[in-house]
Amino acid sequence: MSDRIFGGIGLMLAALYAFAATTIPDSFMSDAVGPRAFPYGIAAVMALSSVWFLFKPDPAPDWPRMGRIAEIGAAALVMIAYAQLLPEIGFVIATAFAAAYLTWRLGSSLLQSAIIGVGTSVGIYVIFHLVLGLSLARGPFGF
Repeated sequence: MSDRIFGGIGLMLAALYAFAATTIPDSFMSDAVGPRAFPYGIAAVMALSSVWFLFKPDPAPDWPRMGRIAEIGAAALVMIAYAQLLPEIGFVIATAFAAAYLTWRLGSSLLQSAIIGVGTSVGIYVIFHLVLGLSLARGPFGF
């Protein structure tokens, strides 16, 4: 039963995602595929995955304990905080903190998590901003 509920919610989210993709305006520099192709693809994969859960549910799903559910909730809150803080503190700082927290919860030590968070943040910044020239959220220090 829980898999079918999950599949139904996923199918509704896929439909909302596809609808939101229709609101993406065409750019003056659009290619043959257009700016909506990638979101439509994600919506299609999500819809197909959700349909699988609707028609092939697990007869006896193994639910995680409350502690694990709380950790999943904390990780979701970190991602929401990341999205909210990204324009305020910038890509490098926000990504470093989010990546450090998530890797710590996945089992790294605090020192390893800090190194991974900073390394991930700076590495992505170098590749996407400095090499590829893409715009990332600037923080109070200009990066």
